[in-house]
Amino acid sequence: MLENETIIETHNLNIYYGDFKAVTDVNIRIPERKITAIIGPSGCGKSTLLRAFNRMNELVPGTHIEGEIVFDGESLYERSIDPVEVRYRIGMVFQRANPFPKSIYENVAWAARIHGYKGSLDELVETTLKKAALWDEVKDILKQSALSLSGGQQQRLCIARALAVQPEVILMDEPASALDPIATLKIEELMQSLKENYTIVIVTHNMQQAARASDFTAMMMLTDNSRSGTVIEFDETNTIFTRPRDKRTEDYVTGRFG
Repeated sequence: MLENETIIETHNLNIYYGDFKAVTDVNIRIPERKITAIIGPSGCGKSTLLRAFNRMNELVPGTHIEGEIVFDGESLYERSIDPVEVRYRIGMVFQRANPFPKSIYENVAWAARIHGYKGSLDELVETTLKKAALWDEVKDILKQSALSLSGGQQQRLCIARALAVQPEVILMDEPASALDPIATLKIEELMQSLKENYTIVIVTHNMQQAARASDFTAMMMLTDNSRSGTVIEFDETNTIFTRPRDKRTEDYVTGRFG
């Protein structure tokens, strides 16, 4: 199945919030320069798993993991690994657009500047906004507040902000859930263009979006008699939606439960 190069893989991954185990025994391989969707019912640990990939969970006191996450051949949770550096290489786009209360220009330039970018910020801003399919809409209003943009534009600006520090992977936690269908389609089209150069992992509750936009899909469910979630099936998206191995996956993607 997975003939593509793997960029992130997990080995017997367990994730805890204090004493509560939120995710149990996850073993998956995320292929490089593809779109991987994580689906499953609410509360099964999808966002927790996603945030573990760039150590965002560590911002919650008491969070820890057992097992291993390997990124580009390195174990992400080794003490020698700087979590801030990890978050530059593995960017995050959240459910609701969260632009800084700064100009459109500064939203893109700020992270690159503090990361020590030495090139032309003007060129970086233009190039990055073009990658995010936003340049033509904002090129004449770069000094305007980012908060004046529409919801869909703000979300694409947040994607541009993540791209500005030249990550290898972009994590997206339900990036279109608060958007209208037209803005959602633009995000999905943007994802398709970005996967030529970036690996994308997206959490979504929208089965149609997962089927349309992703190349691979991880199906998560709560384990038996537990509030802990795990990946029960991982395969090419077409297989997950048309020929799943697990009856629970079939029931979920066809809307019988979840």
